[in-house]
Amino acid sequence: MPTLLERAIETQNRTWSRMNEIREAAERDGRDMTEEERTNWDAAEADLTRASNDIERLNRMAALDTVDRSGAVITTGGQDDPAGRDQEADARYAEAFGRYLRGGMRRLNDDQRSLLERSYSEMSDTRAQAAGIDTLGGYLVPDGFLTTMTETMKAYGGILGLATPINTATGNDLMWPTNDDTGNEGEILGENEEVGERDVTLGQRTLKAHIYSSRMVKTSLALIQDSAFDLDTWLPRKLGERIGRRAARSFTTGTGVDEPQGITVGLGIGKTGANGQVTSITYDDLIDLEHSVDPAYREAGRCRFVYNDTTLATLRKLKDGEDRPLWVPVPAPGFAATINGQPYTVDNSMPGPGANNVSIVFGDIAAGYIVRQVLAVQTMRLTERYAEKLQVAFLSFARLDGMIDDYSAIKGYKHPAA
Repeated sequence: MPTLLERAIETQNRTWSRMNEIREAAERDGRDMTEEERTNWDAAEADLTRASNDIERLNRMAALDTVDRSGAVITTGGQDDPAGRDQEADARYAEAFGRYLRGGMRRLNDDQRSLLERSYSEMSDTRAQAAGIDTLGGYLVPDGFLTTMTETMKAYGGILGLATPINTATGNDLMWPTNDDTGNEGEILGENEEVGERDVTLGQRTLKAHIYSSRMVKTSLALIQDSAFDLDTWLPRKLGERIGRRAARSFTTGTGVDEPQGITVGLGIGKTGANGQVTSITYDDLIDLEHSVDPAYREAGRCRFVYNDTTLATLRKLKDGEDRPLWVPVPAPGFAATINGQPYTVDNSMPGPGANNVSIVFGDIAAGYIVRQVLAVQTMRLTERYAEKLQVAFLSFARLDGMIDDYSAIKGYKHPAA
C-alpha cells in the first residue's frame, strides 16, 4: 500500500499533468483558455498547492522520525570523540533527566540528584564566566534530547538546516576570521624575474551567543506521569519548534545588533527588479540572479534558492522562453522539486514580495552563512507555579548566533521601491 508521501506525490504529479493538458490544448488551438478551462485550472492549482504542502509536511516529519529512531548523538565541546565517552554515564544521566522531567527532583535517588546537580553547577559556572546569567535551576539536556530539539529547530527554520554550523561548549565571544581574496590572482614570471608580493588581508568579526527561550510549555501532571506518553520525544520537539521559529526570523532578517545578522541583511544584491515589479518577479530576473553568483559556486552543485511560500506561489507561475513552467514538481520520493533546475528551500521567515524587500536568496548557503550554536542547552521544570491547576511547565534556553561568512557565495533578489 502506498505511503502518505507517495500518495501526495502521485496526486501532485497527476494534477500537474492535468494542468499542462489544459494549457497545451489552448496553445495547440491558438486561443485563450475557455471559462470552463479556467475553472478547471483554478481547481487543479488549489489541489496542487494542497499536495505540495502535504509533501513538505511529510518530508519534515520523516526527517524528524529518522532522528528519533536513529538515536544520533550530538557531542559537545571537549567530547568530540564519541568512542571516548563514558556511554554508561551518559545513559545514567539521561535516565536521571527523564525522571526529573516526569517527577521533579523529589523522584530522584541520591545518585541521580547528584548527577543533575553537578551539571547544574557546571552550567552555572560556565555561564557566569561567559555572560553572567542566572540559570534559575535549569539542567543540561542529555544528547538524545538535544538531538531531537536541534533537528526540530532545523525543520522549522530553513537557513539553520543549510548553514555551516559552528558548535562550541561555552558561550564566550568567538572571534571569526574574514577574508575576500577574490580580487587577487597569480602572475606569469619571465625568466630571472623576481616573484611579486600580494598579502592576504584578514579581517575579524565576533560570533556571540544570543539567548533564545522557548517560553513556557505547560502540560498536565497526570499526562507527564503516564508512561504511555512519550515525553522524551514530545517535549524537545515542542521546545525546538518554538526556538526554531524565533531563531529562523533572526537568521533571515536579524539586524546584527543584539541578535544575529540575517542572511538578507547586508548581502550583495544580485538583481533588482525593474520599476513596477514591487510584487512580481520575471524569468529574466531569476536568470540574472543565478549568474550574479560566481560560477565556482554554481558549478559545485551546492547552490539553491531560499524564499517563503508566497514567493514560491509567484515563481510557480513563471515560464521560460518556450512557455514551459520553471517549477518542476517532485518526480519521486527522495527527489526535490526545482525552480529553473535549481533546488529550493521554503523558509517562511523570509520577506515576501514587497517594496524594497529581499525576497529571494540564491547561492551556496553553507559557504555563505554560518550559525554558531552553544550546545549546553538547559531545560527547567516549573512545578509550583501551576500546581493549583495540576500542571507542570517546562522551559528551555538555546544560545545561537549567525552571520554572513562569504559574501561572494550568496546573492539576493530585491524588489524596487515602486
